[in-house]
Amino acid sequence: MEGLPLSVETGNGNPSIAYAPENNFMLHVLKIIFRGIGNGRITIPGFYAEWSGTSFNLLRLMVYALTLIIIFPYLPGSDSPAFQGLSIFMGLLLSLGSTTAVANVVAGIVLTYTRAFSVGDRVSIDNTIGVVVERGMFVTRLENSKNEIISIPNSMSLSSHIINYSDQAKGPGVLLYTSVTIGYDVPWTKVHELLINAALKTDSIDEKPEPFVLQKSLDDYSINYQLNATTRNAVGMPRTHSNMNANILDAFNEAGVEIMSPMFMATRDGSELTIPEKE
Repeated sequence: MEGLPLSVETGNGNPSIAYAPENNFMLHVLKIIFRGIGNGRITIPGFYAEWSGTSFNLLRLMVYALTLIIIFPYLPGSDSPAFQGLSIFMGLLLSLGSTTAVANVVAGIVLTYTRAFSVGDRVSIDNTIGVVVERGMFVTRLENSKNEIISIPNSMSLSSHIINYSDQAKGPGVLLYTSVTIGYDVPWTKVHELLINAALKTDSIDEKPEPFVLQKSLDDYSINYQLNATTRNAVGMPRTHSNMNANILDAFNEAGVEIMSPMFMATRDGSELTIPEKE
């Protein structure tokens, strides 16, 4: 806001407003401090680098707002009923028409200070999975595996559950899982061996912790097996998942095991009636 009025001078009985450039001393000092925090040159315990930009913008907004409050009484005609009525009317329009916008701005600030995600993280917001490419004042933009840019309002992001796969990858790792149904005629130990070997042959799958298999359910005609494997490549999750499924197909084909849910049907002679006879 270059040219924002910062002080008031009066001369010859007529008020005149002196202007100062945006880079006044106080804002200039704050900008240097927060830029140093963002670059990592200045460290404050408990204050994270990703907070620097938002914190500086909030402080700058407070300085501008305080400046406007101070100079408002000195504006020409500020005491007139018409000017005051216009100010009230504009304030009413702003408050009624910007409810959603203000909610998105506040939600964006909350998301920043809760460190829910950063640009470049792979996240899931309200069942939408993608890489964060932009964090705006009103919306967060994700790029999914189809290169589609999806804009999600910050208020929706705040009210939805958020899964940050990138943060999880930096810690214990992201658990990829896929399910297959195999008939009861195949020993479960054989199925476990094939699934684990297929996972270990997949790029970006960690050997430690070792992949494991769960029997999810014992259905009428088959067993539902779930393979779980750890990866630390959060951005490449879709490709890793696809490669793991391809390796599972190859492993079962080489072992001569069909990946299918067998169905058993009873056959009968169609010449007989199936309705009960009358007594």
